[in-house]
Amino acid sequence: MLILAGILLVMDAGITLAWQEPLSALYGRLQQNQLSGQLNALERRPAGADEVRALQSLADVRQRVAFLARRLRGRSRPGQPLGRIRIARIGASFVVVEGTDETSLQKGPGHYPSTPLPGMGATVAIAGHRTTYLAPFRHVDALRRGDSIVLDLPYGRFSYAVQATKIVLPTDVGVVHPAGYERLVLSACHPLYSASRRIIVFARLVDFQPRGLALIGAAAPGGRALAPAAVPASPPPLGPPPRRLAPVGGG
Repeated sequence: MLILAGILLVMDAGITLAWQEPLSALYGRLQQNQLSGQLNALERRPAGADEVRALQSLADVRQRVAFLARRLRGRSRPGQPLGRIRIARIGASFVVVEGTDETSLQKGPGHYPSTPLPGMGATVAIAGHRTTYLAPFRHVDALRRGDSIVLDLPYGRFSYAVQATKIVLPTDVGVVHPAGYERLVLSACHPLYSASRRIIVFARLVDFQPRGLALIGAAAPGGRALAPAAVPASPPPLGPPPRRLAPVGGG
């Protein structure tokens, strides 16, 4: 029995080094499956009468998107689904949840609550694990300038192009501050199996398509793609910035 236990421990360590910790990966997969169903329900949610009137009063699709982004951010709680992130270069497709606390990040990539959502005109920041809980950001170090990152929210599809990557200290929270244009920042622990640094991916918004309730009152079905610079740059007040870049516990 001792020999068998030793073999299993060695196998577990080998799997973790080659890819990710298997038990947390199983938990993460179960959570992602559940979140996918919740996200589908969120995307099919009908608008209330007051919401319809508010959207119809906004002639510009950009205003409708900003309105819906503020509504989603205001009612989302830690661990609840917001949308889906797709990174073709590394084969990543995960439901993004609200929050970067330990429990939320066990479910999937998490949105920093102190940053706006896409469509609100500033820096959107998302954290994810690299070795545990499906390791959604394990290979972000493979991203190159120009690579595509897509965020699908219930109200729009936001396409970003990678600008650069940077290795910083966990206390370098300035990387998630506004940059004067709409951008996406990904953060993850670096190097693998260590929480001593953070790898940061910067990406700029290059395309946007409205979806769902953002099309209410649109002049034409499907709306029209917006230039990134036209997205409103006046997000509502946000909470205090993080003291450390997530994931706090490593992994």
